[in-house]
Amino acid sequence: MINYQMTYRGRVQGVDFRWGCYDIATHYDVSGFVENLPNGDVYLEVQGEQDVVAEFLDKISQGPTPYARIDHVDQKVGTVKNYTSFTIRRSW
Repeated sequence: MINYQMTYRGRVQGVDFRWGCYDIATHYDVSGFVENLPNGDVYLEVQGEQDVVAEFLDKISQGPTPYARIDHVDQKVGTVKNYTSFTIRRSW
């Protein structure tokens, strides 16, 4: 089991980025959440089996919606938490 913490920069708010991530997550056995940040970035925390999480993140990197544009991604390995599903968190 692995946990990744991602911050996406670019045109990622106001383009259904979070909903696209949620939709993709429903096709994979992953848990975690996605949320908008006050600075215009999107934060995503995902966990699951390493190969499944890698496939999920590959799909996200292709753009979860046709309107999104990812210019930069910060990624780090986090601590596995007790998530039971993948959710969209309410913005600040």
